[in-house]
Amino acid sequence: MSATTRSPRPAEVEGVHYRFISRKQFEDWIAAGELLEWAQVHGGEYYGTPREPVQAQLNQGSSVFLDIDTQGAFQVMDAMPEAVSIFVEPPSVDELVKRLTKRGTESTEQIEGRIALAQHEIEQKMRYNYQLVNDDLDMAAEELCRIITAEEA
Repeated sequence: MSATTRSPRPAEVEGVHYRFISRKQFEDWIAAGELLEWAQVHGGEYYGTPREPVQAQLNQGSSVFLDIDTQGAFQVMDAMPEAVSIFVEPPSVDELVKRLTKRGTESTEQIEGRIALAQHEIEQKMRYNYQLVNDDLDMAAEELCRIITAEEA
């Protein structure tokens, strides 16, 4: 379960979508090395993945999926070279703008910041094991399942 210092969006539930924690607690986790990956993005908010729950799942033989940005992905790739990385990208920047605008949770300035970040991240996609375009959700999900099946074999 990822953690963040930002406030919950409407309909987001603590412990379901994220662990919503204070900046102080997040910074304490950073100092203690308790995060597998973390980044400060989107207006200075922290996002990250606590290390212990991921390691516990791996120790049980389970696969773990992280939905993280490139900063975090590169940290995981460095810490766990055996990790399989999949870059999921929108079909176009215009489509990403539509999706963010339709969500209705960010200001124009925040959307512009997210678009600039997305463009930078797209430039990094070749550093991942796989690249997947999320043009059609069902087709993207099928492709993701094929990747997982191939990697588990």
